[in-house]
Amino acid sequence: MSSLDLAGRVALVTGATSGIGAATAALLAERGAHVLVAGRDRSRGDAVVAAIRDRSGKADFVAADLRTAQSTRQLAREAVDLGGGRVDILVNNAGIYPFGPTPQTSQSDLDAVYDVNVKAPFHLVAALAPAMAERGQGAIVNVSTMVAEYGVVGMALYGSSKAALNLLTKAWAAEFGPRGVRVNAVEPGPTRTEGTAGTGDALDALAAEAPAGRPGAPEEIAEAIAYLVSDAASFVQGAVVPVDGGRTAV
Repeated sequence: MSSLDLAGRVALVTGATSGIGAATAALLAERGAHVLVAGRDRSRGDAVVAAIRDRSGKADFVAADLRTAQSTRQLAREAVDLGGGRVDILVNNAGIYPFGPTPQTSQSDLDAVYDVNVKAPFHLVAALAPAMAERGQGAIVNVSTMVAEYGVVGMALYGSSKAALNLLTKAWAAEFGPRGVRVNAVEPGPTRTEGTAGTGDALDALAAEAPAGRPGAPEEIAEAIAYLVSDAASFVQGAVVPVDGGRTAV
């Protein structure tokens, strides 16, 4: 059996109805995991689940509204039920990213970004990591962004929320790592998804600053996530891995 094999494991992927989340759900299922596809849009979620099942994978949709602590904790409970009493892998992928000048940022956007990008992962880890630790095994990957590493005009709110997630990644690795739960993060660069389709040439311009010179594909980010949750990454803990075409390296 390959060290990348995930047979017998239950994986919860948030924001899994499109983009990086959907690609990650598909890849984890392909490698044998029972994937719980979490998102707000049931029709899109059902489509992701159907595609996985068509390839003989195992997946279920679970409705998720991550804007409140109550709904996030409810997601954790439903995921455990659907997973037959456990969740072995958690991928905190869901995120929102309104861009714009700091003085024009509304209170509602400020609250929403931190609710979804920071508080929701915090609540899910608090709900699911202790049981992983009791079993002595688990893997958590947080999906961050390259703009958590350096300042970009118009991205103060989004970048700061993901910088917080990077620190949480390291703190959780210290907290849960000694009991067998590995916590890591990936920092995607510009990635061509449904969510970034409206950015047009701006995505290409941002990607052109990196050595790769192009936007990434969701499947490329998913490969890094799948590695980090697998036994192949058994000695990787508290890492924040750039998957950005080399942008933060130059």
